[in-house]
Amino acid sequence: MALPYIPGNVFNKNLGKTKYHKSHHFDICNEVHQLVGFEKPGIGGERLPFQRSKPPHSSLPRGTGTELPAWVAYDKQVLCFDAYFQEAVFECREEQYRIRKCKIYFYLEDDSIQIVEPRMKNSGIPQGTITRRHRIPKPPPNEDIFYTLDDFNVGNEITVYARTFKIVNVDDFTRNFMRKLGIRLNPSIQIPEDPYMENRKAMDEGNHPLKPAYKHDTLKQFLDHDRHVLRFYCYWDDRDSLYGDPREMVLHYFLADDTIEIKEINFRNSGRDAVPMFIRRSKLPKVVEPLPGLGVVTPHTLLNVFGTDGWNCYYVTDPLNVGAIHQEFYRDNDLAIGAMINVWGRKFVIYDCDEFTKEYYRIKFGINDFTPLKTIKEEKCEYPRQIPPYNGFGSEEDSLANCLSVSIPKPPQRDFVKFMGYDRRGLESNVLRFLAKLYTDEPLDVDRKFILSYFLTDDTILVYEPPIRNSGIQGGKFLERSRVKKPNQPRWGVEFSEYYTGCDLYVGAIVEFNSHKFIIVDADDYAYTYMEKHADEFPQSDICRILKKLARLSEDRRCLLDPVRCATSLPFEQFCQLMRSLGKCCLIDHDIVTLARYYQDRSQDKTNLCDLLALIHERLRRLNFENFRDIVDLGLHHDGQRCGFLEPKIIKMIFKSLKIPIPGDVLRELLTALTCKENCMIDYTNLANCLDWRRNPLPPPPREPTSCDDSTWAGNPPMTPLKNVSVKAMIEDICHLEHPDQPDPPPAEYRAWTPGQSGVAPAPPCDEQAPAQQLPQHPSPIMPMPSEPKTVHPAAQSMAYPAVAGQSCQ
Repeated sequence: MALPYIPGNVFNKNLGKTKYHKSHHFDICNEVHQLVGFEKPGIGGERLPFQRSKPPHSSLPRGTGTELPAWVAYDKQVLCFDAYFQEAVFECREEQYRIRKCKIYFYLEDDSIQIVEPRMKNSGIPQGTITRRHRIPKPPPNEDIFYTLDDFNVGNEITVYARTFKIVNVDDFTRNFMRKLGIRLNPSIQIPEDPYMENRKAMDEGNHPLKPAYKHDTLKQFLDHDRHVLRFYCYWDDRDSLYGDPREMVLHYFLADDTIEIKEINFRNSGRDAVPMFIRRSKLPKVVEPLPGLGVVTPHTLLNVFGTDGWNCYYVTDPLNVGAIHQEFYRDNDLAIGAMINVWGRKFVIYDCDEFTKEYYRIKFGINDFTPLKTIKEEKCEYPRQIPPYNGFGSEEDSLANCLSVSIPKPPQRDFVKFMGYDRRGLESNVLRFLAKLYTDEPLDVDRKFILSYFLTDDTILVYEPPIRNSGIQGGKFLERSRVKKPNQPRWGVEFSEYYTGCDLYVGAIVEFNSHKFIIVDADDYAYTYMEKHADEFPQSDICRILKKLARLSEDRRCLLDPVRCATSLPFEQFCQLMRSLGKCCLIDHDIVTLARYYQDRSQDKTNLCDLLALIHERLRRLNFENFRDIVDLGLHHDGQRCGFLEPKIIKMIFKSLKIPIPGDVLRELLTALTCKENCMIDYTNLANCLDWRRNPLPPPPREPTSCDDSTWAGNPPMTPLKNVSVKAMIEDICHLEHPDQPDPPPAEYRAWTPGQSGVAPAPPCDEQAPAQQLPQHPSPIMPMPSEPKTVHPAAQSMAYPAVAGQSCQ
C-alpha cells in the first residue's frame, strides 16, 4: 500500500542539495532555433531522462608520481594497425571486387582515429587519407559510443561510416604496448589476394624490354653544380676581315649542364647595337661540321623493322650502337687562360677569369698559375674637346659654361669649402696686407704708397692708396677687389689664364696689375705671422729653408760672417746690410725679415714697473682677488729668521699655493723687478702692498689702438719695431746644419721662437731668474719709417693685449 503524497511521507530529493544551476540547452544556429545541449545535464548537474551516460574513453594506466593529463602523458604516441576492406566493382569484366589495403592510426592522447590508404602506382583510384583524425562513433544503434582501444585486436572488424575494415596485423610498438596493458593479441592474418592486381602484375612483367633503354642521368650534376658558373674574359681578333677590329667578350660556362654562352662587351660610342647575347646558351662543339641529313644523328641504331602496321610492328636496335656519330663539345678541362677555342669558325682567345673560376680550377685541377695575358685593346682615337677662345664677355669660367651646356648655362660655382675655411672668424680676418710702391722712375709716383690686400677666401686682390693731404693725388680705391691675371698672357686664349696667388706676394716681389708695376716693401704683422705658420705654402717664410740656403754658401761668401761671429746681436739695419752683402741671389728681402723675426733679441727690453703693476691690478680687480693678507701670513711662516725677505722660488711657491691669478711670465717679470740686488731676495710685505689694488690703486695702463682695417692701416711702422737681432744664435744654428753630429746648441727656446706658438717664450727653470722673452712683434720694414712709437713691455702686451703680442686685430 502506497503512502499518501503528503509532507512527511515522501522522500525529498533536494535534501542536502547545494547546486541549482541550469545548463544552456537552446541556441540559434543559422537563424534556426535548435537544441544544442543533448549531453548537457539538467538543474544542479543531474542527468535528464532522455540523456545517456557520457561515452567512456580508453582506460590507460597513469603510472606513479604526478598525475599528468592524457594529452601530456601520451603525446605523440600512436598505435598502428594494418587492415583492409573489400570494395565491390560493378559492370567490369576483369574484376568483381577489389581488396584495398590501409593503415589505422589510433592516437592514445584523445582516442582519435585516422585511416590512411598507401598510394599505389597507376592505381587509377583516389588514395591517401580515407578518414581524417577524429573520434569515430560505432554504427547504430550505438552511435553515441565511440571506439576505444578495447575494440582493436587482430581479426576484429570495425565499421566506419558503413565501410568495414578488418585488422590483420600490428606493428612492434603497438604489440608491446597492448601486451603491457594485458591485452592478448591474436595471430596475424594474411591479406587475401586481389585478382585484378595479380593479373596486372603479370602484364607488367611481360612488357619489360629485352634490352634496357639507354639513359644518361644528369640529375646529380645538376644538384651539385646548380647556379655554379665559370666566367672567362676573352677577345676575338677580327682585324683580318674588312672593317674588322678586336672585340672583347665574356664567356660563361655552366657547370650544371656543360653549356656555354658568350656576351659581347659594348663600349660607349662603339657604333654597334647592344645585342644581349653573342652566342645563346648551348653546348659548343669543338669541330664545326656541315649540317647532317635527316636520321643521320639518332640516339639508337635501328637494324630491322618487322610488320607493316604501325601498331603491331617491332623494331630491332643495335645494342652496341655501331656507326653512331659522336660529337665532341667543349668541357671545363678545355678552358684555361691562354687557350684558343673555336666558336663556330671564330677564334677566341681567353686572357683572364674571375676569382670563383680560379678557385674552382685550383681545387679540381690543381692549377695555381693564373697570370692574365695582354689583350689587344682597340686603339681609340680620342679627340680632345675643342673649346672656342675667350670672347671677352664675362669671366672665363662664365664663358666656359656656355660651351659645356646646351641648355640654359649655370653660373660658375664658388669654392664653398675654401670660403668656409678662410672666412673671417673673430680676430682672424684671413686677409694679407702688404705695403707696395710703384716700380717707376716718375718723380710724381715714386713716393706713392699702396696697400695690397689679398683675400684668402677667394684669391682676390684689393689695392688701396691712402690719401695724403696736399699731395695733389686723390687717394682711395686704386683697384677694385677682383682676381688679377699675371702679365704676358694671351688675351683671347683657349686655356685658362693664370692669376696671382698668395705665394706670389712677398716682400721684395715685383707684381704687375693692369700694366702698373708694384714692388712690395713691407707687410703687416698678421701677414708675417700667417705666412710663418703656413711655411709650406709660403717658402719665403720657411726658416729651415733659409738656414739651409745660408749653410750652402761658398767659402768666399761665408767669410763675410766672420767679423760678427763674436757679436751677440746686431741692430736691425746692420743685419739687413750684412745679409744683402751675401748677394741678391742668396736672400731676398722677405727672407731677411723672416730671419730677423725669428732671431729677435729681447734681452735689452726693460720692464716698466708702474705699467706692470697697473696691468696686474686690472687683472686682480677683474677676478675680484683680495686675499693679500695671506701672502704676508705665509711669508711669516716661511721666514724663520723674521728678516722680512724670502727667496724668489719660495715666493713663487706661495703664489702657487694661494692660486693668485697672475700668469707665470708676468710673475717672473714682477719678481725680477722687485728682487734686491744686494741679497737677491724679495721683501714679501712690500710685494703684498704693491699688489693690493684697494689700498694702493694705480691708473689703468695705456692701451694702444688695435684696429688694422684696410681703411686705417696705411703702411705705418709697427708699434714694437725690430731693434736687435741675435746673430750668434743664427750662426750656431747654421753650424749645426753643417755638422749634424755635433751636440745641439744651448736651449733655443730662450733665444728663438717658433711660429704659431703662444705669445710668450717657454719659461726657464724655477731657480733661474731669466727675463720673460716674447714672440717677435711687428717688425720694421726693410726701409724703416722715421717715427718712434711708444714702447710697451712684452709681458704686459701678452696678458692685456693678446692681439698685439701674437697677431694683429683684424
